[in-house]
Amino acid sequence: MEKISLPVGIDALDLQILRMLQKDATHTHKEIAAQLGLTITPVYERVRRLERDGFIQKYVALLSPAKAGLGLIAFCNVSLVQHSTPLLKLFEETVLSLQEVVTCYHIAGQFDYMLKIIVPDMEAYQRFIVDKLAALDNIRQVQSSFVMTEVKYSTELPLG
Repeated sequence: MEKISLPVGIDALDLQILRMLQKDATHTHKEIAAQLGLTITPVYERVRRLERDGFIQKYVALLSPAKAGLGLIAFCNVSLVQHSTPLLKLFEETVLSLQEVVTCYHIAGQFDYMLKIIVPDMEAYQRFIVDKLAALDNIRQVQSSFVMTEVKYSTELPLG
């Protein structure tokens, strides 16, 4: 395994705990302690510190889009007409309210934002674009790409 520099505030044991929780957040403190050769109390204290210090942001269940009836994943690049701070903030606030948008990045390059959108089908995507995204005042251009096959999907950060 490649050696990495540890972020400030964590040690090698913390890193092992983070790796384990990234793979399966349902690991109990007892399971983590057994795997690391520790007792439950220090593991509990380390996990609480990692949560408090913001290394662990939250715990979630990752759902299958297909099982939830959401068969179309699109990446939508958006460029805006104007780039003033109030208009950027307005766009971002609006995007936060759109449940179809699961990820939004403010990016550098030809476009201003990249959105990951998950909907049931192409008809729903068209309604999203026409009724929601293109309805915003400051949109200059929208370019969409559609996922044909998901080759890799991971929520794990490369902690080395």
